[in-house]
Amino acid sequence: MSSAAMTLEHPDEVVTQAHVRYAQLPGVSGPVALITLDNGQDHTRPSTFGPGGLRSLLTAVEEIEAHDPPVAAVAVTGKPFIFCAGADLSYRSSLTDPAEVRPKLTALGELGHTALRRVGEGRLGDRRVPTFALVNGATMGGGLELALHCDYRAISAGAAPIALPEVFLGLVPAWGGTQLLPSLVGPENAVTIMIDNALSQNRTLRGPKAFALGLGDVLLDAADFLEEALHWVGQVLRGEVDPAKGRRPVERGAAWAAALERGRVLADARLHGAAPAAYRALELMALAETADADTGYAAETAALADLGSSEELVAGLYSFDLVNRRAKRPVGGPDRSLARAVTKVGVVGAGLMASQLGLLFAQRLEVPVVLTDLDQARLDAGVAHVHSEIDNLLLRGRISHDRANRLKASVTGSLTKDAFADADLIIEAVFEDMSVKKAVLAELESVVKPETLLLTNTSALSVTEMAADLTHPERVAGLHFFNPVAVLPLVEVVRTPRTDDAAIATTLQVAKQLKKNAVLVADAPAFVVNRLLTRFMGEVLAATETGTPIEQADGALDPLGLPMSPLVLLSLVGPPVALHVARTLHQAMPDRFRTPDGLARVVAAGKSSFYTAGPGGEQIVDPEVADLVRSMDDGTAPTAREGAAMTPEQVREAALSALAQEIRLLLDEGVVAEAADVDLCMILGAGWPFHLGGITPYLDRTGISERVTGRRFNPPGVATVA
Repeated sequence: MSSAAMTLEHPDEVVTQAHVRYAQLPGVSGPVALITLDNGQDHTRPSTFGPGGLRSLLTAVEEIEAHDPPVAAVAVTGKPFIFCAGADLSYRSSLTDPAEVRPKLTALGELGHTALRRVGEGRLGDRRVPTFALVNGATMGGGLELALHCDYRAISAGAAPIALPEVFLGLVPAWGGTQLLPSLVGPENAVTIMIDNALSQNRTLRGPKAFALGLGDVLLDAADFLEEALHWVGQVLRGEVDPAKGRRPVERGAAWAAALERGRVLADARLHGAAPAAYRALELMALAETADADTGYAAETAALADLGSSEELVAGLYSFDLVNRRAKRPVGGPDRSLARAVTKVGVVGAGLMASQLGLLFAQRLEVPVVLTDLDQARLDAGVAHVHSEIDNLLLRGRISHDRANRLKASVTGSLTKDAFADADLIIEAVFEDMSVKKAVLAELESVVKPETLLLTNTSALSVTEMAADLTHPERVAGLHFFNPVAVLPLVEVVRTPRTDDAAIATTLQVAKQLKKNAVLVADAPAFVVNRLLTRFMGEVLAATETGTPIEQADGALDPLGLPMSPLVLLSLVGPPVALHVARTLHQAMPDRFRTPDGLARVVAAGKSSFYTAGPGGEQIVDPEVADLVRSMDDGTAPTAREGAAMTPEQVREAALSALAQEIRLLLDEGVVAEAADVDLCMILGAGWPFHLGGITPYLDRTGISERVTGRRFNPPGVATVA
């Protein structure tokens, strides 16, 4: 059976129907056929294309082709807030027989090309009509490819997210995207959309930015989008507007080659060759410069079959499922009905972290937020920082003047904690010292209501010990954010043995309102992310202290395709913060967490990074840091410890073996419910790449988990082809 003739079934598909209605526009001979994509669900279940959805598109075109009178044009739009979120990824997950994966993905690729081309090319029997994509909302992957197939595109200013996320998942846009995008927006912008954004933790676009990059011919207000879009369609059909005149010319030759080279540099910097999708996408974009459509689309289908059969894609889908399902419903949480309302928030501290928290709570909860600190100058600086960030949001067009004024009015400061008397939630973000934090909580307890939730943002200290002397320790929990607060999506919700269900339910509810993904963790030193990163980095630092060149030790993990190397990440976290966590863990578990002597010397010297700028602006190892990390405590010269240098392979093996051991202990201690929660923490809190499928499946696939711990973390088949 040929792939084109193969029957594709997906029993669990929520089929996106292509509903057709007809609109008569003033001055246009013949009606406009308007296809609306709708899976019958609300906006929380975006419309996607599986086999059934693609066949519905073809059926819609057949209906339009038979319509009397003949239509003047075809336009496609989506249900409220959603244009189309692309391919139904669950179709790949439903293919459990390895022998059927390649032929069925080939057939799906061909069906997708056929359906999207039939709509976009507007071929109705022996005539052709103009086609329009009216992008009213979220437009991802195959949804954006459908829009690219059309002749013209109107974009709503409120449409978001807009993206081609395939490379992020381990795929390529395989329904025309790699061929159509560079010829529309130019190769440089195509690399930004398809490669750079995808490899930047799946960065997406909003309507105005998508329009600026050339994805749309007109940008229309969201309030009356469909009405205005159809009015614009009429203008085009009557010849009053020529959208093509506003498009930037696309340069080929040297400009095309330069753009692809930029894409390769980006892929190398972020993946180090560890995952094939980005490189395959660049090959397809290179083909698009000269190839005809049939050749380019056939190459896309071949790439879909190859990548869809790979470990990276299966691992990427596992990661995607974690982030989009498990992260939305934290495992182990109490009944959500126990959560209490939060109508006012207090933040203890007015430093950078406290200010970030104050802004986030004000934005997301839309309640009064009060900051407090020890003196007026620091307090004023903290409140001013929040107000400045609100002004930045206004300048970037992210909020209105009215909303900016309301947010500013909601964030105030007080030198006394009496201002917290009627607060429902208070979070402390003061110096990471147990005695300081205990004193803060004790003072808070003396002024707040009995049911006020007390949260700590500690990164490593014991929340249990922090609350031990309180009258009501049951209302204390940890809510550990990662820096920068506005960017990183993970929060660790820390439950002590004495924290009650109402406190945890409220904390989880607040995390959801803050639009953060929460993982419930037990109170253990450094919880999950910092504990694993510190163990991981400890092996890299140990190698540098015993003679391994810094750049060699730091680059040892490059074959994994991590978003940044361990010591670059350490610089981002901040050496003083990393040192505090390392010392806390060494004190708690000295048998596994080394004394961070080299890091301590770096911090004492005031160094903020292991790297500095070279003569040409390039990143080089700071020679002073190299001396500091390898010096003996007694001042012996660095050369005294040379001879114990490790190869990159040895450093990588040591770091991954340490991770496997620590994860097994963490799971045995019950810090999280399952290995999947460890994976979720590392993906969302440490940027662990999607293509690895989390840390535990990677350790299983490579055999490290069994070699180090005697058993796998997951059953065979989890995030792996085999």
